[in-house]
Parts: sequence; structure tokens; C-alpha cells
Amino acid sequence: MSLDIENSIRRIDWHIDPVSLYKPIEYTLDSGGKRLRPMLVAIACEMFGKSSETVENAAVAIEIFHNFTLLHDDLMDDSPTRRNKPTVHVKWNANTAILSGDAMLIKAYEFLAKIPEKYWAKVLPVFTQTALEVCEGQQFDMDFETKDNVTIDEYFRMIRLKTAVLLACSLKTGAIIADASERDQRLIYDLGIAIGMAFQLKDDYLDTYGTFETLGKRIGDDILCRKKTFLLLTALNNADGNQREHLRTILNSTSIADDRKIAEVTEIYNRLNVAKICEEEINRYYCEAGKLLAEISVADEAKTDIRNLINKLKIREK
Repeated sequence: MSLDIENSIRRIDWHIDPVSLYKPIEYTLDSGGKRLRPMLVAIACEMFGKSSETVENAAVAIEIFHNFTLLHDDLMDDSPTRRNKPTVHVKWNANTAILSGDAMLIKAYEFLAKIPEKYWAKVLPVFTQTALEVCEGQQFDMDFETKDNVTIDEYFRMIRLKTAVLLACSLKTGAIIADASERDQRLIYDLGIAIGMAFQLKDDYLDTYGTFETLGKRIGDDILCRKKTFLLLTALNNADGNQREHLRTILNSTSIADDRKIAEVTEIYNRLNVAKICEEEINRYYCEAGKLLAEISVADEAKTDIRNLINKLKIREK
């Protein structure tokens, strides 16, 4: 892949007034991360025969948008750290996080407007629809906080919107700018959905079974926040009456110390084999991704980069 995504992001000049608006943006983008979404834009473009440098502005736009969503998500979740660093609302304040995030969204559109004009009519509707869907997914996630009877299907709908559609948008954007056929654009979008579903399920898994050193954030946050993750919903579905009541009692308790609460809920997960069920669901989505990739009408060697990326995502620990 010829596009150097890190260099593309580093070249953006954020040293402008007001510093208090742009410094948090620079801080957010300099915090690292997987750069998965711009990578998908570039990989899709090259898979269909164009240089990935062609999609530099689109890739940067999507990465800025993604980090905007993280900045606001951290504020809404009151997360203290992101990638081993204080979150923006902790380092500065909530108002700064809101306004700098808003500016990031606008900058994302500014970079997207730099793509060749002949692709605007196809790329902008995909990006705009995706941006709205991500907001819908976040709202569903927040609604779940006060809803007791969330189903697995509702959870899957939420993560499709909150996470998977942006990965799908990334791949489709690269395919559009590489002049892929309509059929291949649809296939690669669906491929992105499958990857995104597996990706979010793995995030749920790692929040309980990962490590602080690897993830750069507190382990067990989802348990402490009583988030309706795949692990929790599966446990509630598979538990008997006594186990379910015990699990709810622990989660709702205000007298149990955080470390003990995480340990006790994790022990219930272990007894109910929740980790294995989650891993099986992740593998199911990756199998679906493999089938979709096989249908895309390019030479097999052109699929090497996306296949290698999928294999890395399967075994990721952060």
C-alpha cells in the first residue's frame, strides 16, 4: 500500500487560532490508534487497480470523522483514558470536547470535498448516510442504558450502526474512487459490515478479557457502566433464574467495590461459557467476510492486502 496514512495526518497544520479549539484535535489525532478505516479506504482502492494515493483526502476525512466520534463518545461515557492518555474532556473540559469534536466533523467534510469532483455524487451520500447512522447507533447505545429488556437482535442492530457501517463506508469509498462496478461496491460494503460486526464483538470481548497494558484503557468499563454488550446479553439469556437475579444484583449494587464487581461478573460469564460463545460469533462474521471477498470480481492476488488485514484482526488483542 503506497499511501502513508500517518504522514498524511501529520501534515495537517493545526497550529492556528484559536489554539484552544485546534490543540485538542491535534492531541486526539496524535494519540495513534489502528488507522483501520483509512487503511480500508486505501486497500479497497488498490484492490480495484488504482494507487492508494488517489484516496488520500477521503482516507483522512474518514479518520478525522472516526476520531470525532471517539471524542464525543468518551465524553458521553465519561471515559477517563483513551490509548493510555487522558481523554479530551478530562485533559481540558466538556465544552472543549464538544466544540473541538464539532470542528473535527466539519474538517472531515472539508477533506472529503477535495476528492475528484466526478466522485462527489456517489461518495458524499454514502458518507453522509453513514455519519447519520453512526449517530443513530450511539443513541441506541445510550437508550440501552435505561432499557432492561434489550435483545441480541437489537444489540446487533446497534453495533451495525455504531461501528460496522463506517468500516463498510471506508471500503466502498475506496471502491467508488477506483471505479469499481456497482456489484463490487455492494459486495465490498457488505464485506465491511461483516468485518465491523466481528470487530465490535471483539471489542466487547476485550473490554472484559483484555489487559490495561494492551488496550490503554480500564478493563471492565462495560461491566461497571452496565453496558448492554454481547457478553452481558448472552449471560442474561443463558442464565437460570437464580443466576440472572444474582448477576443483576451485582451490576446494580452501589456498595461493591469496582474491582470486585468486575471479578464477580467475569466469573459468572466464565460459568456460562460466554467468552466461547462470543468467539464463535466473531468467527461466524469472519467466515461471512471470507465468502463475500471471494465473490468480488478481481484477481485473487489483488485481495492479498485485505485478506492479510482480516487475518490480523482475527487475532488482535487491542
